[in-house]
Amino acid sequence: MTPRRDSIDWFMLATLVAMWGTSFYFIEIAIRTLTPLTIVASRIVLAAIVLFAVMRALRLPMPRDAASWWFFLVLALIGYCLPFFLITWGQQSIDSGLAGILVGFMPLATLLLAHRFVAGERITRAKLVGFALGLLGLGVLLGPEAIEQWRGTGTVLLGQLACLGGALCYAGNSVVTKRMPITDALVASAWTTTIAAVIMLIAAFAIDRPWNLRPDAAAVASCLWLGLGPTAVATWVYFRLIARAGPTFMSLVNYLNPPVALAAGAWLLDEPVQPTALVALALILGGIAVATRWDARRRANA
Repeated sequence: MTPRRDSIDWFMLATLVAMWGTSFYFIEIAIRTLTPLTIVASRIVLAAIVLFAVMRALRLPMPRDAASWWFFLVLALIGYCLPFFLITWGQQSIDSGLAGILVGFMPLATLLLAHRFVAGERITRAKLVGFALGLLGLGVLLGPEAIEQWRGTGTVLLGQLACLGGALCYAGNSVVTKRMPITDALVASAWTTTIAAVIMLIAAFAIDRPWNLRPDAAAVASCLWLGLGPTAVATWVYFRLIARAGPTFMSLVNYLNPPVALAAGAWLLDEPVQPTALVALALILGGIAVATRWDARRRANA
């Protein structure tokens, strides 16, 4: 039976794209007067409070098996702590739109990890072609100057690699989620963010000493929104949308997030849009299309 896709589904999809695609803009605002660790810690703590409160209000049971808790810990690290920090740290030296394009590589990285760790997710010719297109897009995006930066401090290159590392973390998170024991989505999200919040609070208090920071009002507002919108609310919308319309419809987010991130940076932050960024974006999105749509059509006709 084909999942229904009505106006509510499209509204939820648009909500996710708006939240996730513009999150790079709000990170850019926050890092002007706050440190990456403190931004990430505040974002995850707010999300954990909201999700945990909803979970308790609904009286959802707590998992009893040890396996679920190990998965929660792993997902907290590679789904929240590491990618949030890497992307935020990377945006100190690169534009928000560029960060959005780099993170957009996540679906293609997932293909390779799934081939190794998820049963039935074998690499096909379509997936290889799609991955090659995405890799070419990364080459265009990083540019030949990347080789030169290896010889110096390479702050821009390190920022780009950090955002790419965040995309790889998200890809790993997607694969691990497929292998975890069956658990209520809200319960998994609440406990995962709670564990991540504890980890990041300890790190922020030990390293940043956030009580000595002097954030401006825009940075505080950005952190509040990042925690409540793109992290807490978007998590709930994400799982609701998959349940209503299916993962294939949900995958449209992968095509829309990078262009929104690029447009938000150009419009709201006056970030220059380089022709190489547009070419790279087209190649990466084209790679995703080939790897997912073409492969799905080929298997349907087989």
